[in-house]
Parts: sequence; structure tokens; C-alpha cells
Amino acid sequence: MFHLLEKRISQAIASRIQSLYGIETAVQIEQPKQSSFGELAVPAAFQLARQLKKAPKAIASEIDAAGGPIEGVASMEIAGNGYLNVRLDRGAYGVGVLTGVGAVSKETATKIIVEHTNINPNKAAHIGHLRNAILGDTFVRMLRATGENVEVQNYIDNTGVQVADVVVGFQHLKKKSIEDVRALIADRSTPFDYVCWDVYARTSQYYDEHKDALEWRHATLHGIEAGHGVEAELAHLVADAIVDAHIATMWRLNIAYDVLPRESEILHLQFWATAFEQLKERKAIYLETEGKNKGCWVMPGSAFREGSVEGDDDSKVIVRSNGTVTYVGKDIAYQLWKFGLLGKDFYYRKWHTYPNGHEVWASTDEPQTGTPEFGKGTRVYNVIDTRQSYLQDVVVAGLRALDYNTQADNSIHFNYEMVALSPRTCIEMGIELSEEDKRLPYVQVAGRKGIGVKADDLLDKLIEKALDEVTSRHKEEPEETRRKAATQIAIGALRYFMLKFTRNSVIAFDFAEALSFEGETGPYVQYSAVRARNILRKVSERGETLPDFGAVLTRQVMERQLIQEDCWQLLLAASKAGSAIERAVASGEPAHVARYAFQLAQSFSNFYHEYPVLSETDVEKKTFLLWMTEYFGAQLEKTLGVLGIEVPEYM
Repeated sequence: MFHLLEKRISQAIASRIQSLYGIETAVQIEQPKQSSFGELAVPAAFQLARQLKKAPKAIASEIDAAGGPIEGVASMEIAGNGYLNVRLDRGAYGVGVLTGVGAVSKETATKIIVEHTNINPNKAAHIGHLRNAILGDTFVRMLRATGENVEVQNYIDNTGVQVADVVVGFQHLKKKSIEDVRALIADRSTPFDYVCWDVYARTSQYYDEHKDALEWRHATLHGIEAGHGVEAELAHLVADAIVDAHIATMWRLNIAYDVLPRESEILHLQFWATAFEQLKERKAIYLETEGKNKGCWVMPGSAFREGSVEGDDDSKVIVRSNGTVTYVGKDIAYQLWKFGLLGKDFYYRKWHTYPNGHEVWASTDEPQTGTPEFGKGTRVYNVIDTRQSYLQDVVVAGLRALDYNTQADNSIHFNYEMVALSPRTCIEMGIELSEEDKRLPYVQVAGRKGIGVKADDLLDKLIEKALDEVTSRHKEEPEETRRKAATQIAIGALRYFMLKFTRNSVIAFDFAEALSFEGETGPYVQYSAVRARNILRKVSERGETLPDFGAVLTRQVMERQLIQEDCWQLLLAASKAGSAIERAVASGEPAHVARYAFQLAQSFSNFYHEYPVLSETDVEKKTFLLWMTEYFGAQLEKTLGVLGIEVPEYM
């Protein structure tokens, strides 16, 4: 409702400016510094002052006098040196909120693609991967909440170095056959992604001690990219099994995907070969004939790094001298496909059906019939950490080199900083720390060295801690429902912790801070939603029924109840969810939605303490307060839903 009025007022003021001065402008809307100044402030006069050579106050006066009334606006007044302060019609606003005016009904033929998670399928997911997946999933939910058509992709690098190293470990270090690996996958006593975690760490350590063993990696990569032989079959087994494990891990966090484009098909279906020819034809890359990159196809640094000049130190290798293509080369081909620019498409097969019935599909090189269509986006967000900014710049440079400038402009690197662990959380998870490390603000994980916290272990520990808290409060409840509530609290705690910091913040995850029922945490917001539900449930337990709010709360009733400033401010706060989400989408900051959820929970806490809803004796007032409780609860649950957080039955 609030964001609808913001847009209506902005458009009305823009129309007045066009009529008065013949100027087309986007009118910005601000929040006044004090609530006594009104609900909205329009600074348009200041933006026009230099162009019109007039004082802002005079311009504001002319804008105010022009045009007729704006629906939903009670009055406008000139304030300060030229602000237009807007006061809303409280009665009309209350009825609009009650009847659902302003609900999203956007229809668009365009598609936004969000690619996230992208864990190398060589070992178990760890805590560092969770920030990527949670940020990406929440951004998808934000976009969908504004009515956008979004496709969620999880790119599977199943032919890369990391998978090759696990294959090397099984073949050369552990001497495992294909059948041995199949047996490890089937053995449920130790999750296969955990087995591969140890194999990958051991292989990495072996390389450090035996440099000549890197030849195993090179030979294995060739076999995998060729798509046949023992190496390719082992890579297929390893990657597919670990993708299944990753999907299961992420589903625990309420994260799902639409399609899994796999690197193997980018090679086998000649995606890369097609992109390679285009890049060579446009001279976007060249064959280096001397220096350290001799024999490699490289992109000059001048294409993607301002101030660079052509040369070994500035160029980026796209195809190695041994003929294997680098990750960034395959990613250029993948980005072209995302926009429907490659002239090629994958075949698809159903990979997995989630418990809620949603299906995720994966690319294949075998022809299929009756499959969905994927790709062909108009805007693409790649959720990849800040350390990959350089490679993302190279991908965009590849698009520009092919004259796809519009698509390059719409290729957005949704970057974020790393996530670490607090020292006390490391200790709780069994990671040994030196006395010096214990004094650090955070401890970095290092998956290559096998140092870190597996995502499933972290989730299990969180659930265990949450279950202890729930059991201490609800011993009488069945174990099954206590565990369900604990799981929802744990997931809410983790997701909220990962989201409440801006993307450019390095964060240190801490159990105690995340699970706290007080302060800016997921459990605090969940508790507010549970409290709202409990108030409404008690009405039923008393044998009463909720009034027909639409019939009772007329405009006149709304005007009487909302004349109280605190009630009015509380309703405004609760009705700004849409506005908060739209602003968060525009800024690319899910943290803004998390902050709004916390502020809304605080507002409800104030409301709860100020108004004893169930003991109110005035019938009209009680009806209004019950409606406010129901609305607060709905808005809290809606906002938590955008954050991917469920509301437990009890806490």
C-alpha cells in the first residue's frame, strides 16, 4: 500500500512539473526527518531550482497550486526552503491496507536469471558456501515478491580442476576402481561428500609435497574434457553424487533451483567451441607466441582492465597451451547462452523433485522431448564472491568484444565478502586453535586444506542447540514437534545472520549471537510472529470468533482509530514491506529486508506492550486492535518468507 502511494504521488508531481515547465523528470520521494512533518517529502523543487533559475520555495508553491487532488493524499504543505510535505488520508489508507489495495499484480514477459551456489562438486558444502546460496536465494525471493519472472540456475563445474583432483585422489592415492567408488557412494555410513572432502585435502597436500604429481591432474583433466575413459567416468560418478548431496543440504535451508547447467555439456555440445570461434573471429583473443603464456589463447588486459596494455602480465589466459580451456573461457560461453546469444541450447533431463513438488532439471547432451525451456534472460545476476571480480570483468569484456553491449550492461556481478567463524564457534565445532588464533576476531576456513566446517555439521549443531532451548520451554510437547520447531529456529537463525550484514561486510558466524532470542536475530523476529499468532489463537480458545474486519472497519472507524499518532505510525511501519523490498531490490541489498523485518518486530513488540488486545473492553477498539494484530502477523510472516525463514508453531 505504501509503495503504491509513493509511486502515485511521484507520478502526479512529475505530471505537474511537465505541465508547468515542460520538463520530464523522475520525482524522488523521501521520508521526512520527523513524523510530525507528514508521511512523505518531495524535494523536486531543489532539483529544478538551477534549471528554472528560481528559488526552490517558489517552485514548490507553484507545484502545490497546480493540478487537482491526489487520491490518498489529505494535504500537501510547503516546508523549509522548498520541500513539499505530504500528509496521507488516514481513513482511506487504513481501508486500502485492509482491502489489499496495491498487491503485486505485475506481469512481465522478460526473464531475470539469478545464478547462485555454484559449489564445485568435489566435496561437502561448507559454511563459506552458505552465504552465497542464502544471498542468492533471498535475492530471488525479493525479485519474485515484486512480480518479476525469475529463473534460478546453479552452475555445476563438473569438468574442472577440483573434480579432477578428487579423481586423482581415488585413482592414484587410494587406488580405488570405478566399482569401489560406486560402493562408497552407496555406503550410507559416511556421506560421500564427506569422503571426498578428505580425499581432496589429501590430494592437495600430496601436490604440495610432490610437484611432479601435477601431471596426474593434467592427464585427468584431458580425459574428463574428452568425455570418455576411466577418468571421465569417475568424474561423472563423483560430481553427480556430490550434486545430489549439495541439493539435499541446500533444501534444508529452503533453497531450491530450476536448472543445473553443467560444464560437461558446455564442452560436449560445442558451446565453448562456438564461443571460441566467435572470439577469434572478432579478434577478442589472440594466440600468444612468446613469454610465459606462449601457446595460449589470451584476452588482452586492455579489454577488461582500465589502464592496462597488451602484454603477458596483463593478459588473461582463455585456452591453455595444452589445449584445455580455463574456467573463464567456459563461463563466457555460458553467459552467452544465458542471454540466448549462442545459437545453441542444452538438452534437459529431470534431475530431482523436491518434497514440495518443484522440479529441478539438469543439462544433458542426449536429446530429450517435452522438456521446459531455460535461459534467454534479459538480465543476469551472477552471485559470486568479491575475490572473483576480476574473472567476472573478463566475462563481461568477452560480451563487449562481441558487440553485445546491452547484455554486458545487464550482466551483474552480485558480489559479497567472505564468511568466517568466531573463535568460540570454532572451538564448539571441534576445530583446534592456537592461543593466538583464539584472540582473533574471526578464523578463516580453508577447504583446500580440509580446515573448515561442513554445512551439514553446522546445521546439525544449530538444531541441537535450538532443541535444547525449545525443550527447556516446552517439555510437555512431543519430541517430533519440538524438533520441527528447533529446525525452523535454527534455519531462521542461520539465514538471518547471513543476511543482516551488507554484502561488502566480512562476517564471523557465531552460534550464541545467531541463536539469541533478543536483539537483531532471526529468532527475535520469529518470536514476534509467533506472539501475533498466539493472540489470535487465544480468541478461538475463548470460544470467540474474529470479527468480519471488512464489514466493521469502515473508513469512518479507521479515521477514529488512526487519529491516535502511535496507532497511525504502527500501521505505517507494518505497511511498508513492499516499499522496503523494492528499495532492497534496487540497491541489491538483502540486508535492507532483514533490517526491516527486525524493525517491524520491534514495532509489534511496542504495540503488544502498549495495547492489551484481549482485555480491551471497547468493542470498536478491540476489533481494530485484533485486525492490527492479524495484519502485523501477516506482514511479519510475509517478510520472513522473503528472507526464506519459516515461523515455528511455538518457541
